[in-house]
Amino acid sequence: MQVLSATQAISPAVARTRDLLFRPFQWGTFLKLCAVAVFTEGASGNFNNHSGTSHSHALSSHAMTQFNPALIPVIAVFALALVALAVILFYLVVRLRFALFECLIHQSRLLAPGWHKYRDQAYRFFLLSIAIGFVFVAAMVVTFLPFIKQFWHLYRQGHMDGQFPSGEMLAIVLQIVPLFLVFALAGVCVDVVMRDFMLPHYALENTSAGQAWIAVYDRFTREPGAFLFYALLRIVLPFFAIVALTIALIIPGIIVFGGLGIMMAGLHAAASGPITWFLIAVIGLIMLALAAFVAICVGGPLSIAIRNYALMFYGGRYQALASILFPPPEIPGAATA
Repeated sequence: MQVLSATQAISPAVARTRDLLFRPFQWGTFLKLCAVAVFTEGASGNFNNHSGTSHSHALSSHAMTQFNPALIPVIAVFALALVALAVILFYLVVRLRFALFECLIHQSRLLAPGWHKYRDQAYRFFLLSIAIGFVFVAAMVVTFLPFIKQFWHLYRQGHMDGQFPSGEMLAIVLQIVPLFLVFALAGVCVDVVMRDFMLPHYALENTSAGQAWIAVYDRFTREPGAFLFYALLRIVLPFFAIVALTIALIIPGIIVFGGLGIMMAGLHAAASGPITWFLIAVIGLIMLALAAFVAICVGGPLSIAIRNYALMFYGGRYQALASILFPPPEIPGAATA
């Protein structure tokens, strides 16, 4: 059984990713696996919700005064529908994570076997993830509730006095930022433990949450330094890879998407009418399709490499996984003996 350090696991992870996706290369298979990897790894989930911030303060009081209480049931139904949709999508993500896990440990290009094989394990892992998510959100609410109350009190006081208490607000923000960083780090650690270490126990041994945690904790106590260094590289390596890929794609992105944007602006300035708006919509859809294509082609191999990196590191420390990843070499003539 090969026990690889955090640095030694990088090379075989890259090699397995290359062999799975490019030897031989097939566009359909490549796009399928990369799309699943991006969807399950969450590479496309880091969006900044800063739109409209310059108008939010100006519109807040107007929106509150113009709010119609009759809309509360509609808003509640809409919110419940969004929550239900989010839960369904997250369940699909968990099922696909197990399906991709089966592909990667066997170097297979088929998703269906893992999708059906690990249905029960994925459902229990999904419930565990939901439970941990609730605990995490509850801890954040308890932690940040006093600061929210302070914000609300300062906002009302400033609204009454006609002066925005920027100094007091800034002081509260400076207290919140370190707490946000702590929660972000805790979230990353929980994600690494669950997806990199506990998920293989769920899949291969059909363990419970407690059994999987005990197994992971036992291995961690034997090599705490190795696991902590792995966690560091697990965060740092993808970050630098994303930065490098972004730099490499800046100029082609400006040329392609900038050109399409200029076409849309030119059409809008030249004429207005149904045909013009139709052409603008077509160009917009082309831009969205190109953006999705680039995200899959670039983020997919990176996401699969991350999963393979986790397998290579933990595989040498988990016998059931190691027997699949590092099978013993076949002895010539053993089958006919």
